[in-house]
Amino acid sequence: MNQTSAITMTRRDMSARKTFANGLIYLALLVLALVMLIPFVWMLSTSLKPAEYILRAKPEFIPNPATTSSYTNLIDLMPVDRMLFNSAFVAIAGTIGQVFVSALAAYAFSRLEWRGRNTVFVLYLLTMMVPRQVTLIPQFILIRQLGWVNSFQGLILPGLFGAFGVFLLRQSFLGMPRELEEAAFIDGANHLTVFWRIVLPISKPALATLSVLSFMEYWNSYLWPLFVARKDEFMTLPVGLAKLQGGPRALTQWNMVMAGAVITVLPILVVYLFAQKWFIRSVTLSGIKG
Repeated sequence: MNQTSAITMTRRDMSARKTFANGLIYLALLVLALVMLIPFVWMLSTSLKPAEYILRAKPEFIPNPATTSSYTNLIDLMPVDRMLFNSAFVAIAGTIGQVFVSALAAYAFSRLEWRGRNTVFVLYLLTMMVPRQVTLIPQFILIRQLGWVNSFQGLILPGLFGAFGVFLLRQSFLGMPRELEEAAFIDGANHLTVFWRIVLPISKPALATLSVLSFMEYWNSYLWPLFVARKDEFMTLPVGLAKLQGGPRALTQWNMVMAGAVITVLPILVVYLFAQKWFIRSVTLSGIKG
């Protein structure tokens, strides 16, 4: 066997081993994905089962018989449509507000030169170390004094000024070349024009990532709405559905609990799938520069 044949066989060997290793990796990832999907499949399955079929000794992933009675009973029992509207309005308005406020602050911390900028930014980041529970009571006292208990502004405004969104967008803005804004300033643009026409369009992946995270935070928020939204008129889904397991509407019908969980999870899945491309791009390109 000549040297060329030996080299060819070695390369084929290496290629086969690489293909086998990649196959094992993909198989492991597939198994992990299926394991992670099991709770969601079980949640959906339980929501479609009649109450008497839920606590069987032998679990069944495929409901037999399948019924949507848990969803209709839940809608009859609670104002799900109103809670769904409240959650959607709070999450959408809060997301828009948080992204806008964070983008403005990130622009000031990354593209403007002013004395003490880095010191102020570090102090602002230190607020991320304070647990939310510590600031809950002072925030509630302030909201009560402003008369914002049982109001949408009380649910939305305190969450607009988080340090994480500013940090995420600042890291994205720092990666932009200075030549772009310098050329815009030469053409007579001001900072607002540069921010709106140059910085924001380039930062779409980071903005989409922050939008998804902000939407999830507002949508899943339970503790703050529990304090602020005392009336059904302003109650959000997490607070309302928690009453299925306690309080005056205490229930042990797990099919209804799971039906409420499905209603809560679906909008988050839709938002994530819609912004998935930008989310992945942001993770790939982002943000630990500067």
